[in-house]
Amino acid sequence: MADAAWTEDQRAAVAFVGESLAPFFLQDPRLGTAGPSFEAMAGLDAQAASREWPFVDAQDALACLLQMQEGLANGVDDDLMWEYRRLFVGPGHKAAPPWGSVYTDREQVIFGLTTLDLRRWMRERGIERRGDANDPEDHIGLMLELMAWIAANRPADLDDYLQNHLLTWAPHFLAYMEKETTHPFYKGLARLACASLEGMRDSRGLDVVEPRFYR
Repeated sequence: MADAAWTEDQRAAVAFVGESLAPFFLQDPRLGTAGPSFEAMAGLDAQAASREWPFVDAQDALACLLQMQEGLANGVDDDLMWEYRRLFVGPGHKAAPPWGSVYTDREQVIFGLTTLDLRRWMRERGIERRGDANDPEDHIGLMLELMAWIAANRPADLDDYLQNHLLTWAPHFLAYMEKETTHPFYKGLARLACASLEGMRDSRGLDVVEPRFYR
């Protein structure tokens, strides 16, 4: 784990990544409240944004952003909505369940050890959970939101959170999501989120120990 404290600029960059990407994982494109996020992504100057996107090489960021914009060429259409639901919601089989314990628990269930370990970690630090109390804390969108909050409010806990809770499974999930999705928006989202998190890991020199994955 890195010894130096996060700088203010680094913390702002982490918060930006979490706040920018979390809505796309948390909100149904039609029924949720992420409409402004989708509109902003569709109208983004991808060239300029790629040069400013933190923790990711500009060319890699550009490729991801352009892929996301390709998927928004027709706005928030039926294909986008149904792909979100197919990946994350169901009903029935979810192509890429967004909870860590589905990948790290032998039984591939929600509210597994990954969830319970994060819940305990948050409770010990007096951090209140975000989102619906019925949704496991290790939902990728909730964890990106929490990452942004920790960067802004509890920077001393950020390395620990990344190293021992988010980075243990998120890159695996995002690679799985990229493979499973058929939609360019969600392919680009998976790639950009993964590159951003791995860039944070590398910039801090975090030694992440991956668990065994069952999916």
